[in-house]
Amino acid sequence: MTLPEAYRSQIQHIQESAKFQLHSGSRQAAPFPGYSLITPPAEEEAKNSAFYTNLQAYQQELLQLPINSDLIVPLPPASFHLTLADLIWDNAYRHACAENPEFEQQLRSCCVEIFQQYQQSMTSGTMPIQWQMLGLIVMPRAVGVCLVPQDERCYEQIIQLRRKIYQNPKLIALGIEQHYHFMAHITLGYFGEISPDLDRANLSTMLSQLNQQWLLNSPEFLIHRVELRKFDDMTYYYREPDWPSLDF
Repeated sequence: MTLPEAYRSQIQHIQESAKFQLHSGSRQAAPFPGYSLITPPAEEEAKNSAFYTNLQAYQQELLQLPINSDLIVPLPPASFHLTLADLIWDNAYRHACAENPEFEQQLRSCCVEIFQQYQQSMTSGTMPIQWQMLGLIVMPRAVGVCLVPQDERCYEQIIQLRRKIYQNPKLIALGIEQHYHFMAHITLGYFGEISPDLDRANLSTMLSQLNQQWLLNSPEFLIHRVELRKFDDMTYYYREPDWPSLDF
């Protein structure tokens, strides 16, 4: 996904994201409520501060490319995070809350149990879970950077957690299911206005060149904590102090 031919292919299929919509001439985050299991957002994340400083600089370089200024709608750098498991969002979330007044409390209780089960199943150790930025990726409605594990152990620990989440009977009973395979990535921005005369070949070349510069510096990312977070749109992720979290 980080190769030039992948950019050329993906850019043929990019679409405007409904998560940001025009209001009075500027794009604003549209309502998109739900829950995810994520690493702490950048503004609260001391252990990965160097990584996020780099990522913010990368985002600025991306935004300074000579393209239509409304093509990429940037996310606030304070909100940068890695999603370890999508849970529920948008209409499915609204429907679940309408059908079951206890839904959110039950979701939190399930996550407490899952985290406890995970901790009991994993051999105790202090080895850090290290991933590394591999490069820029183009998705159908967004652009970001993807991460790869440092070794098989770092991969397996995250995959085992995801299995415990998506195979949990109580969570399944709440209507939560796995929609995507795990592609570790941090979103930098969403696509806004895609002009009919967008020079897609030139855009893919610019992204390839930008990615080549970044490859010289592939910062490491430490996965040391995952938290249940709620969002109302794609710009801010929050939680209460007593909500479930897991320290690796």
